[in-house]
Amino acid sequence: MNCVRGLAAAGLMIAGLLLPAAPVAAETPRDTLVMAWQIDDIITLDPAEIFEFSASEIAGNTYERLIGYDLADVSKIFGVVAESWTVSEDGRTLSFKIRENKRFASGNPLTAEDVVFSLQRAVKLDKSPAFIIGQFGLTPANAEEKIRQTGDFTFELEMDKPYAPTFVLYCLTATVASVVDKDLVLANEVDGDLGYGWLKTNYAGSGPFMIRDWRASEVVVIEKNTAYTGPTGTLARVVYRHIGETATQRLLLEKGDIDIARNLGAEELDALASNPDILVQSAPKGTVYYLGLNQKNEHLAKPKVREALKYLVDYDTIAATVMKSLGTAHQAFLPKGMLGAVTDRPFRLDVAKAKALLADAGLPDGFKVTMDTRSQPVITGMAEAIQQTFAAGGVDLEIIPGDGKQTLTKYRARQHDIYIGQWGPDYQDPHTNAQTFASNPDNSDEGTTKTLAWRNAWDPGALNAETDAAILESDPAKRAAMYQDLQRKVMADGPFVIVLQQVEVAAVRKPVAGFVLGPSFDSNSVVMVTK
Repeated sequence: MNCVRGLAAAGLMIAGLLLPAAPVAAETPRDTLVMAWQIDDIITLDPAEIFEFSASEIAGNTYERLIGYDLADVSKIFGVVAESWTVSEDGRTLSFKIRENKRFASGNPLTAEDVVFSLQRAVKLDKSPAFIIGQFGLTPANAEEKIRQTGDFTFELEMDKPYAPTFVLYCLTATVASVVDKDLVLANEVDGDLGYGWLKTNYAGSGPFMIRDWRASEVVVIEKNTAYTGPTGTLARVVYRHIGETATQRLLLEKGDIDIARNLGAEELDALASNPDILVQSAPKGTVYYLGLNQKNEHLAKPKVREALKYLVDYDTIAATVMKSLGTAHQAFLPKGMLGAVTDRPFRLDVAKAKALLADAGLPDGFKVTMDTRSQPVITGMAEAIQQTFAAGGVDLEIIPGDGKQTLTKYRARQHDIYIGQWGPDYQDPHTNAQTFASNPDNSDEGTTKTLAWRNAWDPGALNAETDAAILESDPAKRAAMYQDLQRKVMADGPFVIVLQQVEVAAVRKPVAGFVLGPSFDSNSVVMVTK
């Protein structure tokens, strides 16, 4: 399936949806959901590489994974591609039975061979999210030995340690564990790349929708997968239009040119509150907004400077203004609602304290620093608010704007000073955030476990071992206490200024129904939408 050629007979209709809004009221087609969303963070469509919010949501609606969870109660895990599983007596091997009679959009049958290939491929390619699976002792060298097919619809996953089974299963709900069509992917392999070059812009899944078209910073189109046998709504396609301006999103929504607006700010939401044709949905998200302080910067590497900057953010004012209805003040790396999450807030805006800490660090006159900032209204608004309070403490902050792809690429290369961004859990277990904020086993530029601690060149020392120990603790209460301790240590000394926990909001035009905002971005769902 070629995404570039994509739309075929539907092309004229989609092209019309991308044109500037007409001066009269419009209406989207009854079988098509059109939403405005800032999707300039999409770098790839390959599930083995996807690590961005927009692409994760699209993958969640187009690919299937081994395991899923109840969006209303994430403690309830169930099989998706997997029908059942067992754990060996020593706790180191999980044996899976795959559901029969599933098919990919290509028409190829989905078997254990595809599942094994998909997991091995993710480990071998070793892209950013590979560590989610690799943390079980899997490497490119041993992936074929440890992930092995045992029958047409059975396979085994052997691990290096007896990890808590629920922890492993949650990891298999992540985007990187999506099942791809082995035959189709290998038919497009070039020079042994496991189809990587092709799958960056194409589709090889079995989900309720299939990706039909992606034009960077313009549009993504997904269409109903007729080979999918699960429950679905009435949509034939979904069009994600890249529209960065919140005022434009609101205008298009009110006119009926789009069905859903995804990036509205406090001002736009207030203006829509009395519109009887529009419903505002909201849901708490496991996503935190934070500043990452690169320890390669000589000033930011000083502990007292890191502490000072945590006293130069007006958390409550940002939550009440820029992020009104969109977030709540929060300072720990685990979001509220996850096992072991703490709600401590040790920091507040205290300019005098910050200045004293900077003086103790040998910077009584402050210093200059840059912050890479995605050109998104909410992010920009937060950045400007932080710029003002930093200035009060003598820190001259230069904001460097860029689109999502630009800022993420620079951040992942450890070339920033400060980065302002969001982090959402890859799976619903506390280790997902503990690992990325508190673990960095190899701080060299060549390090392969590219956690947020690594991106910010921070060596957490003893926290590495403490993070590893928490995933082996079987007692939930003891495990929760271990994560509480980790959070407080990272808050005190880590290179992160965690500001808020997100509340995700979508403004939906009636009579659209069935759009779901899940606890993570890859669980946001259009599958059951009707119009």
